[in-house]
Order: sequence, then structure tokens, then C-alpha cells
Amino acid sequence: MLTRLTVCDFAVVESVSVSFMDGFNIVTGEMGAGKSILIGALDLACGGRADKSMMRTGATQCSVEAEFTLCPEEEGIVRKAVDALLAELDIPPCEDGALVVRRTLTQTGGRILVNDTPATAQSLRRLGALLVDIHGPRDNQSLFEPAFQLSILDSFGGHADALANYQVLFAERQDLLAKRSEWTGEGDVLRREMEQLAERVDEIRAAKLTEADGEPLVEEHARAANAEQLVALGQTASQLLTEAEPSILQLLAQLQHIFSDMAQTFGETAKVWGEEAKKAAVSITELAREVERQMTSIDASPEHLAALDARLTLVRKLQRKYGKGISEILATLAIAEERLDILSSREVRLAEIDRALDALSPRLRTAAGALTQRRVKSASRLMTLVSKELLALGFREAAFGVAVGEGGDFTEAGLDIVDFTFAPNPGESTRPLRDIASSGEMSRVMLALKSIVAEHDQVPTLVFDEIDANIGGEIGNAVGAAMLQIARRRHQVLCITHLPQVAAYGESHWVVEKTVDGGRTRVDVAPVEGEARIREIARMLGGETLTTVTLEHAGQMVKRAKAR
Repeated sequence: MLTRLTVCDFAVVESVSVSFMDGFNIVTGEMGAGKSILIGALDLACGGRADKSMMRTGATQCSVEAEFTLCPEEEGIVRKAVDALLAELDIPPCEDGALVVRRTLTQTGGRILVNDTPATAQSLRRLGALLVDIHGPRDNQSLFEPAFQLSILDSFGGHADALANYQVLFAERQDLLAKRSEWTGEGDVLRREMEQLAERVDEIRAAKLTEADGEPLVEEHARAANAEQLVALGQTASQLLTEAEPSILQLLAQLQHIFSDMAQTFGETAKVWGEEAKKAAVSITELAREVERQMTSIDASPEHLAALDARLTLVRKLQRKYGKGISEILATLAIAEERLDILSSREVRLAEIDRALDALSPRLRTAAGALTQRRVKSASRLMTLVSKELLALGFREAAFGVAVGEGGDFTEAGLDIVDFTFAPNPGESTRPLRDIASSGEMSRVMLALKSIVAEHDQVPTLVFDEIDANIGGEIGNAVGAAMLQIARRRHQVLCITHLPQVAAYGESHWVVEKTVDGGRTRVDVAPVEGEARIREIARMLGGETLTTVTLEHAGQMVKRAKAR
């Protein structure tokens, strides 16, 4: 359950900490005192939308901290679900069942901590959905939605396993349909893609690229383009090496004679020098031959240069279109060939997908049919129980219906469309809930549904924010009794109410008071018990002026509620 809610600098609240109890918690206060601010803060702690306008005027940040206590893991489905989600999110598990959520907002952003570990707003929303269900007057509109009605029916009937079995097959079908759509696509689009791929493949294949079309081609083109200058330089080098007077080779020969003469008196050292000169002469000879060979190999013809120009132009064109290097162009070719092959064989692949869909269809329809059968049975039970609950809520002869019909195509929820119908008065035909104008009637229908579904709902904390709007009198007693029964079905209930009839049924009672101090508005929340609680309910009955009659009436209401 929610054990403590601490709010700082949120809206008009400077600092408030409320320790909620198990069972039925009532929150009351004058109109505009700030009761719904507590629910807004709790919604923020459960992943609700954040806005810097939520900060108290003049504050640099606001914060909300919600502390939850979960039952032992071996006893609680919720505890297991929470721990599994925390493990998925890499958040430490609940030690001794304690879970603490802290959310801070600033002008530039915010921070979320779950058990002192940073978390995202999306993660917090998933966690909050397991812990708290907040329901307010505007949420009655959700009752108009077929998807919401279907979810209530499935929750009541315990259809999670049948729905999961169906959804596995539905997901498989959606995957096959997505693949089929990819293979079929728009006919013209696919044709254009195949034409573009074929053009790409033909263009690259025709070039017959090799690694020689990379740097080697650039180098060869540079040689051919500068052939005349290279040959001239090569001839000069060759002459200096072997043909000039004197050439380097001749000078080395003279050195050999000099070192030979020196060896007569200088000994082995001069002989070594002579050998080195001889080796140098051999190297010079080989160098001269290599220079001559290279120069002879240069093709300086205009035809050769033109051919290299054309080849280099082609390669650079392909590089601009398909990749910087030869390897990238060839990789582009391989990808295009593979894709073209796939598209060329799409008829075969489409046939395979169609066969898979044909094989899956009866299994999917069987799973959907099993789900429909369970829903039809559950709808009958739900109609009976809700009608009985509505009787307790003041509808003497109301008729509540649950129509389960086939929607046509498969959806993630099955083949069914659920429509809740209602006739509040005897003699009237049932109509869809969306055609009912009275918000008071809608509130009671929602409460009746919540009362029934609560027995099957795993969310531990249910919050009702003025769900009793537009009702009163004896019906208020019925609403209070209904909420008390929900609390007794292993739920913690928090209810903000203006009705003394509802407040009398609370097992714990909190009063919100707004004051002005030093020109600033303050909101305080305090528990009331005994005589203080009687006085608060009397205030709700007759205003600020308390009389013996209102005090006595309030006491009787509390006594009556305790006897339920």
C-alpha cells in the first residue's frame, strides 16, 4: 500500500507529509482547499506528466516522494510483478517490501529516483501502473471507449491466459502480413526499384573492376601524363650514372685504384675501402639498368594516355555513385545483386508467406473463438453482479447489459467488440453508456464496475477523486458503503469527497486546510479522529456554523457506517 506521500513546493503546497493507512482513507476539506493537489502529486510520483508550472511560485524546484510497502513476495502477485520490473530496469529490488519513489522538477528538467536509482518517466509509468489506479470525474469518459469496456470484461473474467495465447498467434500473423506487405508493396514502386537495381548491377559489372583500378591506375595515369618529362629525367640520371665524362661509375673505378695503391702502406683498412667501392660500382650498374628498363617501359603514346583517361574517368564516376574505394563499389554490387535476386524471387516468397498465413488462420480463429466464449460467459456474470451493485447504489430497477459482438477483422484484443448498455429507469430500453447524459449516473456505474472488478484487480491502491460528484442523500451512503467494501477486498482506497455520507465510512480521515500566512497561501493536511472527525463531518453537513443538530447527525452517520 501507499504508506507515505511527501510533497514540497508543489502548486500551493509548501511542505506536506501524509501517512496513509490500510483500508479506506478519506480526504476532505473546503472547496478549493487543495485536496486534489495531493492526487496530482501522487500522479506525478506514478509517472504522470511533468510541467514546471507545477512548482510553487518563487520556488526553484518541487519534489514528490511516495513510499510504498509491498507484502512478502511469496504472498503477493504485485510484489512479484514489481520485483520483475525492477530487475528488468536494473533497479535494486524492494528490501523488506519497501519501495520509495522520488521525483524532482526544476526550471530546466527533473530527476526520478526509484529506490535511490535513477529511472526514466516511462519506467516510472510502468511501475506506477502496477501500484496505483487513479480515478476522477473525467475518467468516466473512458467508460465510453470500447477498448476500456473490453479491458474491464477481461479483468473481471480472468482472461489473461486466453488473451496471451491469442496474442502470440496474432503477433505471428502481423509479422507475416508485414513481410507480405514488404514483398508486394506498390507495384510501380517495386518495378522502379528492380529497374534501378538492374541498372546499378549492369553498370558496375560492365566496368569489370579489380584492385588495379585503385591506386595503381592513378599512378599509371600520372606516369603516362608526365611521360616526356620522366623520360628526359631518366636519361639524365642514366648518363650521370654510366655515360658522362666522368660518370659516377668511372669515378668509382678511380677510387678502386686509389684504395688499391693505399693498401700497399695503409694495410687492410684500405683494402676494405676498395671492396666497398667495388660493391658501389656494381650497385650503380644495376641502378642504371633499372632506370633504363623503367624508362623503356613507359608508354608515352597518345592512345595509351587516352585509354587511361577514359578508365580513370569511369572509375571516378562509379566512386561518386557507389563508394569511395574499389572495395566499396564491389560491396555495393554484392548488395544490389542480393536484393535483385530477392525481388526477382518474390513470387516464390509470397507463396511461402501465403501458405504460412493459411496454416496460421484456423489456429488464430480457434484462439479468438475460445476467447470469445469466455467473454460471453463472463459478460453474463458481470451483468448480474453489476446490476446487483447498482441496486445497492440507488438504482431500483436499472438494467445493465454487456453485449459481445464480432468486430470483423482480427485485432490485438481478438475479434470481439464489447458494448456496455444501461437503462437507469424501468420501462426504458437499454442504450449504450455513451448516450447517458447524467454524470451522477455515470459515476455510480463506474463505481459499480470498480466494486465488482476490484475482487479480480491486482492494483493494490485505488484512488477516487470526487467520483461522488453530482450525487447525494441516501445514494451517498450507498457510495460510501461500496467504497468500504472495495477496501475490504484487499485494497487500499483513497477517496477525496465533498459528501459527508461518504466521509462517514472512512476508516482513516484526513482534512486539508488552506490558510494565508504573510501574503502566501499554505496548505496543511492533518488526520482527524474522534470528536474532531465528528466536527469535520458536521461541517460538511451544515457549513462552518456547527449546531447540536449537525453534530448529533454527524455522530449518527459515523455510528451507522461503523455498523456496516
